[in-house]
Amino acid sequence: MDILLMLAKHKKKIILYPIGFAVAGLLVSLILPNAYKANTKILPPQQSQSTASAMLSQLGGLAGGAGVALGLKSPNDLYIGMLKSRTITDKLIQRFDLQKRYGAKFLESARKQLDGNASIVSGKDNIISIDVEDKDPKIAAAIANAYVEELMALTGKFALTEASQRRIFFEKQLELTKDKMISAEMSLANTMSSKGMLSVDAQSKAVLETVARLRAGISAKEIQLKSMQAFVTQNNNEYKRANQELLGMRQELAKLENGSQPANESDAVKVKDGSVNNMQTLRDVKYYQMLYELLVKQYEVARLDEAKDAPLIQVLDKAVEPEYKVKPQRSLITIAAAFFGLMLSFIIAFVSEALNRSKNSEEQEKWRLLKSYF
Repeated sequence: MDILLMLAKHKKKIILYPIGFAVAGLLVSLILPNAYKANTKILPPQQSQSTASAMLSQLGGLAGGAGVALGLKSPNDLYIGMLKSRTITDKLIQRFDLQKRYGAKFLESARKQLDGNASIVSGKDNIISIDVEDKDPKIAAAIANAYVEELMALTGKFALTEASQRRIFFEKQLELTKDKMISAEMSLANTMSSKGMLSVDAQSKAVLETVARLRAGISAKEIQLKSMQAFVTQNNNEYKRANQELLGMRQELAKLENGSQPANESDAVKVKDGSVNNMQTLRDVKYYQMLYELLVKQYEVARLDEAKDAPLIQVLDKAVEPEYKVKPQRSLITIAAAFFGLMLSFIIAFVSEALNRSKNSEEQEKWRLLKSYF
């Protein structure tokens, strides 16, 4: 009865406060701008089982960690991290002039606001979902689609797979070998222009070509082993086999070079007088030409593997202009404001009764004494 009497006594507050706060909440919600959310969904790139997978399968316990590092397992986390990277964020800010649109004085403030307006998650179905909120539905859809476009551009620039790393490695080696081959050919041309046509007997030419072929094979095998060291250990069967082939070619080259020495001094004099420089020049040209051919073959293999392992980003649902706003939820704001006003009216009513009761009760004397002491 005391509570009912108290509520009846303060019925005006209990009725007017919720109504007043509800009206205020409705007005505030009307002032707030509408926000629209656009959504796009992409399928995570599926890596094919190429050379990298076969090599990683022989690494035992290390295969799991290496597979994640090379992107051979689910790459969702990697691509979500790329989508949230500062590189893509800054490109979107520049592309849509978001710093001006958000009224951000500093670039970092624009980054934080874009991160707050964008939600990038991977669902249980392993589909990456990108949600973007903005006042303009067209801009929201455009930014959501731009995330995918920038991701495609970024993945095309970076080497994300083992095959890409091998392709880049052999590409650099090809450039170096090509420069050396051109230099050797220019040296041969200069020799021919100054001394005329080079004369080398058939036996020496055969030995020269064989030596050049072996040296080129050894260099190509060394380059191949160096490229394999980036993703396999020395205990890998493929690495061991390539290393054995390298040792065999080195032994064969040593036998050939030791057996091709002049038998006596008179032969050495003839060689020294006529053909040493010619043979060295031809040997360098043949060596770099054959090495370049071998590297081209390995480069083509790496390029084919890269084409199979290329991360193909497929858009499942392209973002379209949203038809309905997501914020502000005016009904929810109005109800919450009314509830807050009701709670506030209850608190004021209880506090008011407590203060009035203390003045009219036997504690009035205690209040008087307390005041006098102070």
